Amino acid sequence: MSEKLDHTKAVERGKTRSRVFIFALVVVLVGVIGISLTTNLTRMYQKWDETAKSTQGASGQGGSVASADQLERLEIQSGDRRHIFNVEVARNDAQRARGLMFRQSMPPDQGMLFDFERDQLVTMWMKNTYLSLDMVFIFADGRVHRIESRTEPESEKMISSGVPVRAVLELNANVANRLGLKPGDRIVHPMFR
Repeated sequence: MSEKLDHTKAVERGKTRSRVFIFALVVVLVGVIGISLTTNLTRMYQKWDETAKSTQGASGQGGSVASADQLERLEIQSGDRRHIFNVEVARNDAQRARGLMFRQSMPPDQGMLFDFERDQLVTMWMKNTYLSLDMVFIFADGRVHRIESRTEPESEKMISSGVPVRAVLELNANVANRLGLKPGDRIVHPMFR
């Protein structure tokens, strides 16, 4: 009887040791996975942040301002008034897809001009765009077709030109209203005939 009791205690001790070992192994594995995920996520976010900053201008202000050599002169003619802006021009798919994403600010006299290279129906969105913007849809001859005012930051709602246009000008929110910009006004830039 005593041998059976000793044997039962030995089995229980063995089970307890096995449970402790398995628990310790699980804790170690969870720790390793946690460290690995943290390290990889940190690297991924750093790379994402570096990419966002490197593609948004080297201003030292979180990439919010383009350098002077990246800007082109653009004139807005509204009635008898002329307004000069300096704009970045997005000429390829990658630049158009990135747009003003991740920008924290934009100077009041700057914007971004999206060149679609030919007339086409254009849809825009505000995903990953922190600034509220005015979107000015422009025909190939530089005439303003329509204006989408004060877009909602980070929205995935599609904003359509409604008809084929050549370009879209993005300005800080409410600039179009402040300038009195309306359909039929003209944008002057070498892109437009």
